[in-house]
Amino acid sequence: MTAEALATSARPTVIHPWWVRITHWVNAVAMVMMIGSGWEIYNASPLPLFRFELPKSITLGGWLAGALAWHFAAMWVLVVNGLVYVTLGLATGRFRAKLFPIRPREVVRDFVAALRRRLSYDDLSVYNSVQRLLYLIVICAGVVIVLSGLAIWKPVQFQELTTLFGGYDRARYVHFFAMGTIVAFLPVHVVLALIVPKSLRAMIVGR
Repeated sequence: MTAEALATSARPTVIHPWWVRITHWVNAVAMVMMIGSGWEIYNASPLPLFRFELPKSITLGGWLAGALAWHFAAMWVLVVNGLVYVTLGLATGRFRAKLFPIRPREVVRDFVAALRRRLSYDDLSVYNSVQRLLYLIVICAGVVIVLSGLAIWKPVQFQELTTLFGGYDRARYVHFFAMGTIVAFLPVHVVLALIVPKSLRAMIVGR
């Protein structure tokens, strides 16, 4: 084996290219801002079927106007960052390679293996079926939360979009449940990163 071949074989595999790492961390910051400010907005105008008040300690903005300012600022960061991520994910074929196929039988198998702590994380470049399903769900939830947010923000200008969600009030519920899906995903994502610390390192340095 030549020296060049040895160097190539010894070089760590790139698990996450630079654009995945950048968009991941930008998205993490923007999403925290969106959720915190969204909870403050919710406190000011709760949904009729879910009347409860969230603690001020986990909200952002201090009051309605401040929360709206944070929400709209983070919204544009999230939209632009999301467009970059989705466009490159599709153009490079990463989504196809990483997220598909998703087979119900394999999802159940990997889920049971995870519960029994028998799921292998040796090769971080390959997602198991549960990861594929969860990542696909959260990407779809991200798309829905942006579209429903636009329908709520500009119901007249985007009246076709608002109508698609069943009107302004129903669009608020769709927005709420999409947010709930993302919030439910976050602790699972963080816990897994702590259980498998090399996955966190890979999202920082790429290898």
